[in-house]
Amino acid sequence: MPKTNQQNSNQEPQESKFAQKLRSIRVNRAVFLTVIIILVTLSVILMITAITNRARRQNAQDVLNPIDETNQPDNTGKEDETGKTDTNTGKTQPDPKTEPEPPKPTVPTLSLPVSNGTLLQAHSMEIQVFSRTMQDFRVHSGIDLATEEGAPVLAAADGTITRIWDDPMMGKCIAVSHAANSQTIYKNLALELPEGIAEGAEVLRGQRIGTVGESAMAEIAEEPHLHLEMTVNGETIDPLDYFPAAAIASISTDTAYEDADAEK
Repeated sequence: MPKTNQQNSNQEPQESKFAQKLRSIRVNRAVFLTVIIILVTLSVILMITAITNRARRQNAQDVLNPIDETNQPDNTGKEDETGKTDTNTGKTQPDPKTEPEPPKPTVPTLSLPVSNGTLLQAHSMEIQVFSRTMQDFRVHSGIDLATEEGAPVLAAADGTITRIWDDPMMGKCIAVSHAANSQTIYKNLALELPEGIAEGAEVLRGQRIGTVGESAMAEIAEEPHLHLEMTVNGETIDPLDYFPAAAIASISTDTAYEDADAEK
């Protein structure tokens, strides 16, 4: 019997070690499973977070870049830019690429503003000419058309009266604007103007706008005449450049004063 007790005492430590190994294996397995669960959980959380962030970025992009409806195709059936057929009306639309541009306005050809006039003094802006009134040499910004005092002064072309004024040296003056930013200016007029002649009034070619007077103190020594000037784009030019050849031929240079000087 003592021997049996000794055997039992030798087996108990061995069972304890075996139990410890089993417990160790269970613990390691539980730890392994726990780690696996944690990793799977983290993966799911990361995936959900990534999907949520992507959806938020897409919404933010839609807010920052709204759809431009003006660039959407026109489904009305019209083909304005191609110049083809409008399917709604059946009419052909003009092609803007081939549409001819409207003609640019041109300076009108002038008519003589006085009848039976003669060219008393030509336009001279580069060479000074002698002034009988002022007794000196100076440029001449227009042309002088000699005629009788009180002769009708006619508009040289259709236009609008833009200004009427009294100049200290050139007397009663009227400016009429025409096409292509051109203007005719009539000076040395009689002080009294026809009815209806006022700033802003529309006038027609050949319409009476005044009469020849002696109001220009700077040219009072000359015989009765109309002083006519012309500008294009604000630049003073020679009115004779815009008269037809027949009109220029009808006026002759008055040499009466030159002949009188020659006789002296």
